[in-house]
Amino acid sequence: MDAGLIALIVLAVFLFIVAASGVRIVPQARAGIVERLGRYTRTLDPGLTLIVPFVDRVKPLLDLREQVVSFPPQPVITEDNLVVGIDTVIYFTITDPKAATYEVAHPLQAIEQLTVTTLRNVIGGLTLEETLTSRDNVNSQLRVVLDEATGKWGIRVNRVELKSVEPPRTVQEAMEKQMRAERDRRATILTAEGVKQSQILTAEGEKQSAVLKAEGARTAAILRAEGEAKAIDTVFRAIHEGAPDEKLLSYQYLQMLPQLAQGDANKIWVIPSEFSQALANLGGRMGAPSAPSPPRPPRQPSSDTDDASAAAAADAAAAAEAARAAAEEASSAQRPGGGPPARPSP
Repeated sequence: MDAGLIALIVLAVFLFIVAASGVRIVPQARAGIVERLGRYTRTLDPGLTLIVPFVDRVKPLLDLREQVVSFPPQPVITEDNLVVGIDTVIYFTITDPKAATYEVAHPLQAIEQLTVTTLRNVIGGLTLEETLTSRDNVNSQLRVVLDEATGKWGIRVNRVELKSVEPPRTVQEAMEKQMRAERDRRATILTAEGVKQSQILTAEGEKQSAVLKAEGARTAAILRAEGEAKAIDTVFRAIHEGAPDEKLLSYQYLQMLPQLAQGDANKIWVIPSEFSQALANLGGRMGAPSAPSPPRPPRQPSSDTDDASAAAAADAAAAAEAARAAAEEASSAQRPGGGPPARPSP
């Protein structure tokens, strides 16, 4: 092969390599820094780009997407002198590739150290309780401080989150006991409220039951009184409509005397003054003829008149015997010797 041809082929290959080294393709959401002879020249945008071979040098591409970095737990002292371990997560985005390349040597390490110092400053002014309950406030303060510090680095801090807050073991046990005591207190209060409500409902039921029973008893008493009043009125009307004479009244009076004398505890029986008068009236009615009474309306003859008269006479005799026995007991009780009374001669 001719030497000229070989040289031509070598030259062509060399030119091809040089041309290929001068062509760069930058992917989307990436950025490249071009240095010419060690000096910043320009920033490569996504797409096809030509550079000068052997003169321009492209630094490693920078990712322009939002990035997430999680830092290990850092010991932080709170305002009430408790050491807690806090994990942080930072979301940031590179906004200026040139500043991110030339303003800071190690961006991630710088952000981590800045986060630790800022976190200690913020948590140092809060108690443990405020740290556990005010995460949003802590996140906002951290984001403002970090965004302000990293702005000149061409980095924007979008969010800062506290991943976990771990207090000491003894504090965790005390918090668990406190939480358990609070739950027991709430359970006791709820139980007491339930018992109270149950007792109130029971009392209300008993009250309504007593009111209903009282109303029923009142209604029954009213109805019973009305019934007795009607019965008395009926008897009263029947007596007045029957027009009883003095003989009938005396007979009814004598029928009540044996009932008055009944009872084992009756030692003294006082004979009422009306007894002799009623007995005399009854004897006069059934014995000798008395003065003519006012004319009464004629009654229908009854077949039971003789039987009624005989029964009245027997009752009168029994009443007279009972009265005599009562008089003897009364006289024997009044004698000082207490001996048997002398029987009257017939």
